[in-house]
Amino acid sequence: MIPVAAPQLGAEEQAAVAAVLAGGNLVQGPEVAAFEAEFCAEVVPGTRGIAVNSGTSALHVALLAAGIGTGDEVVVPSFTFAATANAVRLCGAVPVFADIDPVSFCLDPRAAAEAVTARTRAVVPVHLFGHPADLDAFEALAAEHDLRIVEDAAQAHGAHWRGRAVGAVGDASAFSFYPTKNMTSGEGGMVTTASPVIERTCRLLRNQGMEQRYRNEIVGLNYRMTDLHAAIGRVQLRRLAGFTAARRRTAERLGAAITARATPGVVVPTAAAGAEPVWHQYTVRLSDAGAEVRDAVLEGLGRRGVGAGVYYPVPVHRLPAHADLPASALRSDSLPHTDLAASQVLALPVHPAVTEADVEVIADALDAAVREVGGSA
Repeated sequence: MIPVAAPQLGAEEQAAVAAVLAGGNLVQGPEVAAFEAEFCAEVVPGTRGIAVNSGTSALHVALLAAGIGTGDEVVVPSFTFAATANAVRLCGAVPVFADIDPVSFCLDPRAAAEAVTARTRAVVPVHLFGHPADLDAFEALAAEHDLRIVEDAAQAHGAHWRGRAVGAVGDASAFSFYPTKNMTSGEGGMVTTASPVIERTCRLLRNQGMEQRYRNEIVGLNYRMTDLHAAIGRVQLRRLAGFTAARRRTAERLGAAITARATPGVVVPTAAAGAEPVWHQYTVRLSDAGAEVRDAVLEGLGRRGVGAGVYYPVPVHRLPAHADLPASALRSDSLPHTDLAASQVLALPVHPAVTEADVEVIADALDAAVREVGGSA
C-alpha cells in the first residue's frame, strides 16, 4: 500500500528527543525558544513565533490575542477542517461561512466580502492543501472593513503568495505540526505575528496568563509546547526544504501522469498565478460525479494498493457541532462550490516518500478505478 500520508522520522529525531530526556528540561525550555526563532527565520521572516501544543491551540490563541471575543463574527470557509470554526467558537465568537474558489479550494475573497456584516471583526483565510489564499484580496477586504486577518496556515509551511511568505501577512497566523503535516513535531503548533502586542498576549495566554511565575496577568490556558516536541520540530525544520522540493516534484509528475492517461472526468489541481503551493495534499476533482461515485473510486484505489483520502467529505457548516448557529451564519444556500467540492474531491499520495515508480502506480490505479465505476467520473 502506498499510504496517503507518511511522516518522515528517523535517527536524528530520536537522538534529539533522547538529548532532551537526558537534560531533564521537558516543558517550554531552551528547545522551544530555539524552535520559535528558527521556524520564523526559515519559514516566516519578519515575525516572531509562539509555540503551542497543537495547531488548534495556535488558531485559538491567535484569535484571542487579535481581540476576537463574545458576539463577534468571523468569516471562515466551510471547506476546511473543523478546527477552523471550532477555534472561533471557543472565543465566544460566531463563525460565518463563506464559499470557496472552485479551483484553489481556498476561501473566495468575493464570497467573504458578501458575508461581512456590522458585527464582523476578522476573516480567516485557510491556505488549504498547501495552496496559499489570495492574501492581497484579503488585505484589501480587511482595510475596507477594519478587520483582523488571522491566517490558518496549518497545511502551508513554506508556501508563498506573490513572493510573500504565508503566515507573515495577517495580524497573526497559525501553523500545525501534526504528524501528517509537511513537517511535524509529533504534535504542536506555532503562532506567528509581527505585532509585539499580539506576541506578548499569545505568550501569556499559552501559559496560564503569566510571564513571571505566580504573577497571572490575564486568564490564560495551558497550551505549552514540550521541549520533546520542539526538539523533533527543530530537526524536521532542517529537512523541510527537502520535503517541499520532493512534494513539488511528485505533484508535477502526478499531474503529467494523470493527464497522459486522459482519465475521464478527472481534473488535476493547478497553482493560481503568483501562488507557490507546498502540496500538503494533491487533491483531484472527479467532475460531474457525486459522493457515491467518488467513494467507489476511493475504494477502488485501495484495492489497487493506493491509499487515498477525502478532505473533507462533510462541510463544516453541515456538521452537527454547528447546527445551533443562526441561519445567517450557516448561509447554506450561499456555498455551492463548497458542497460540490465535498462530494467530488479525492486526495492522492504526494508525501516525500512517494517515488517515480509510485507515481505511475497511482496514476494507473486512478485510471482503472474511475473507468471501473462507469467510464466517467
